[in-house]
Amino acid sequence: MLFNVNQHEAYCYTGGKLLKPELPTVVFIHGAQNDHSVWGLQSRYFAHHGYNVLAVDLPGHGRSKGPALTSIEDMAHWLLALLDAAQIQQATLVGHSMGSLVALETCANAPQRVSKLCLIGTAYPMKVSDTLLNAARDEEQTAIDMVNIWSHTSMAHKPSFPGPGFSVLGGSQRLMQRLSKINPDKLFYTDFFACNAYANGEAAAHTVQCPTLFVIGKKDMMTPPKATTTLTNIITRGKITLIENCGHSLMSEQSDAVLNTLFQFVKA
Repeated sequence: MLFNVNQHEAYCYTGGKLLKPELPTVVFIHGAQNDHSVWGLQSRYFAHHGYNVLAVDLPGHGRSKGPALTSIEDMAHWLLALLDAAQIQQATLVGHSMGSLVALETCANAPQRVSKLCLIGTAYPMKVSDTLLNAARDEEQTAIDMVNIWSHTSMAHKPSFPGPGFSVLGGSQRLMQRLSKINPDKLFYTDFFACNAYANGEAAAHTVQCPTLFVIGKKDMMTPPKATTTLTNIITRGKITLIENCGHSLMSEQSDAVLNTLFQFVKA
């Protein structure tokens, strides 16, 4: 579904359903060098079980036009403008990695617009190493390779993986390469720079009053469980779920576990 946001075309996947104002809405926000497709299973399930779904492509990602935004704050303002364009007054926000920071900042800016908050693969501060930042700026394919190695556990590559014939790591690499082709303007570096520079997480967390779910991969090396403690110690209505045998790419590595955890939380 296409909307006009800040004079640019913005795309949201709706799970194959029309938006209905009487239904509750769940907004899915992707991470760096990703798009709405990382939420394929989760978004479609919600859409077919009683919810409006907006799985967004952030500006400069996927099918959304305009330049990639350079700060988490700008992405949060864009998300509120998208909700206005879609005529959605209140929603559950579900964000992964960079998207979790966008969800958090959006909730701080407009708490009345957020009914529940789901932060997946999150951390604050979300610092990016100089090595990875430099690779994203100067050797994007190297950065893609590094992130995919660090984002997946060894479980994702074993023959016993529950999706025989499907490579989780390979699929993630192809998506990132496709986004580089669509937007050659150092998209990965722009996203990583925004995560690295975001400094309002602690203040934002202090404003959160809605029920909040933290979904953490137990073997996540990009945003390890200990890196969430700043947020989990502040947000008083927070619930933590650790997903076993899972790295940073939670939605693909343990798709059913993530879906079940999200759905139980949102419908409660």
